[in-house]
Amino acid sequence: MLPGATLLEEGYRHMYNLQFAEAHRTLAEYIRLHPADPMGPIADGAAYLYSEFDRLRILQSELFTENKKFIDLKKPQADPAAAANFHGSLEKGRALIEAALRKTPGDGNALFADTLRFGLRADYFAMIERKDLAALEEVKKGRDLSEKLLAKHPDYYDAYIAVGLENYLLSLKAAPVRWILKLSGAQTDRQTGLDKLRLTAERGHYLAPYAKLILAVADIRNKAPALARQKLESLANEFPMNRLYREELAKLR
Repeated sequence: MLPGATLLEEGYRHMYNLQFAEAHRTLAEYIRLHPADPMGPIADGAAYLYSEFDRLRILQSELFTENKKFIDLKKPQADPAAAANFHGSLEKGRALIEAALRKTPGDGNALFADTLRFGLRADYFAMIERKDLAALEEVKKGRDLSEKLLAKHPDYYDAYIAVGLENYLLSLKAAPVRWILKLSGAQTDRQTGLDKLRLTAERGHYLAPYAKLILAVADIRNKAPALARQKLESLANEFPMNRLYREELAKLR
């Protein structure tokens, strides 16, 4: 464990380093020591989802830079045990979130955990189950909740990623699709998305590496390989066991 790092932080670091067994062990200890904190099971759910992304090689920049390739992908074969553990962890987190909010309405930690829960569900629906409409509903719920959280607790910089991802990723859709999405209440402003992602990348806690990866993808799409290289080199140095960063760096070189 890094000096000064909490078990929760260390769990996320193991996840980004693709050390999933270590992540689950660390987070299990955090849950044992903090049984009322919903962040424990929510983080454990994130580790299950990230392990599926790694196994299925979903987090490749081509998914964001080559739209046709993303559209043509068949529904991946989800691992049943990982799916059950993912959904089970999120349900445990939901129960703890509701208990915390009953005790203290407006509890920042509980609202943040719920924002993460909606984001994780959106990712699962979009990338594993290929249910775009269901994912969009989760995205909008997460964004609404993050705005509520940030209005009271603007220092939860990780929560800006909910607004950032919605605006940036949906801005990549074709113009008629963006128009329809806006009618549905979605936000599709690219610059807003990038600005919020930078807030998380620069000042976030648990989700900074993920925000930095998406910003690197944005640099690649924007024909700015030098900027993408800087971000990926930083990630590769911080998480040397994550082959995704190394692979993407090799393409840029």
